[in-house]
Amino acid sequence: MSKIAFIFPGQGAQKVGMGKDFYECSETARKVVDKASELLKIDMKALCFEENEQLDQTEYTQAALVTICLAMTKVLEERGLKPDVTAGLSLGEYCAIVAAGGMQLEDAITTVRKRGILMQNAVPQGMGAMSAVLGMSEDMVENVLEGIEGVSIANYNCPGQIVITGWKESVQKASEILKEHGAKRVMPLNVSGPFHSPLLKEAGEELKSVLEQVKYFPLQIPYVTNVTAKYVEDISQTKDFLAMQVASSVRWQQGVEEMIQHGVDTFVEIGPGRTLAGFMKKINKEVKVYNVASFEDVDKVVNELCKMEG
Repeated sequence: MSKIAFIFPGQGAQKVGMGKDFYECSETARKVVDKASELLKIDMKALCFEENEQLDQTEYTQAALVTICLAMTKVLEERGLKPDVTAGLSLGEYCAIVAAGGMQLEDAITTVRKRGILMQNAVPQGMGAMSAVLGMSEDMVENVLEGIEGVSIANYNCPGQIVITGWKESVQKASEILKEHGAKRVMPLNVSGPFHSPLLKEAGEELKSVLEQVKYFPLQIPYVTNVTAKYVEDISQTKDFLAMQVASSVRWQQGVEEMIQHGVDTFVEIGPGRTLAGFMKKINKEVKVYNVASFEDVDKVVNELCKMEG
C-alpha cells in the first residue's frame, strides 16, 4: 500500500504569479486568498500575482507563500487526495501542520506574517548572510565550521547541499576555507538575514509569545518537524518546535529519510517551483515525486494517485 506525504517549500520558492490560476479556476482557492487579504489587511492578489518588490521581502514573503500553498492544498483535499504524513521546509512547516489538522489556516497565515517581521528585524540589514555549500559532506562542513565563530549550519537540504548562516564576515571567511577544503562551489544566497542561526534566538523567543495565542487541535496525521527530523504526533510539542525552528538547523534531508523509513514512497510537493523535488533526486531516487505548482497539475496528480490507491 502506497504511503503519501505532502511536502511544502520554504522561503525562496515564491514567484510573481504563483497561484493565480488557482484563484481564477477554484472558488476554494479564491476563498483562502481573499481571507488572507482580509486578515492581514494586505492585497494578496496584488502581492502574489502582480510585479512588485514586496514579494521578496521576508515580512511579506512568508504570508504570501503560506497563503498560496494552503490554497493549493485545499483544492487537492477537495478532490479527495489525502496524505499519510506532512512536512515542510522551514516556513513550509506551518502548511504541514495545517494539512495535518493541527492548526487553522487563518492562524497559520497571521502567525507567519508576524514571524516574517520578527525574522526580518532580528539582525540589522546587511550584517548577516547565508551561503549554499555544494559538493561537500555534512561531516566536512561541520568540521570546518567548528573553528570559526559566528557561523553555523542552517539547512541540511540533501547530499552535497548544505546551507551555512551567521554574521556576514564569518560566512565569507567560512566560504573561503570551505573552498580550500574541497567544496565545489559556495554560493551566497539572496536573503535578508542569517536565518536558522543562533543570531535569531531572540526572534524565536518573541515568536513563542505569538504562538501562545494560537489554538491547536489534535493531529489527524503526523507531521515531521525540521528541528528533530522526527514524526510529531502530539500537538502539545508544536509550539516549542516552531519557536526553536527559527534559530536551529533545518534537518530536511534527515526528515525525508525518516518518512521513507516509515514507508512513504510518494511525495507531493505543493507550491511554486520544484526545489524539494530537486533535493529528493539526491536523497532517494527510488521514491515517486509529484509537483502541484499549477492548476492543471491537480488533475494529473489526483488521477494518478487515486488510481494507485484504488
